[in-house]
Amino acid sequence: MALNLQPNLAEPGKRYFRAFSPGDDFYEALIDAHRELSDEQSEMLNARLILLLANHVGDITVLREALKLAREGVAAED
Repeated sequence: MALNLQPNLAEPGKRYFRAFSPGDDFYEALIDAHRELSDEQSEMLNARLILLLANHVGDITVLREALKLAREGVAAED
């Protein structure tokens, strides 16, 4: 399985009238999950979320590619 870099968010059974709406829905849920957490708790939530989603993906090759791309985006800002 190759890393999918195209927009790929949806809720099964739900119709969206705008392509960006599922992304907005996820972003809102992510912000809500962090609401009223300390910085330390927020970091822990992010770490747990990453591990849960990595386990769901399961493909080490895809995860390595995602890590590489994510790091390139951060390292470029240094």
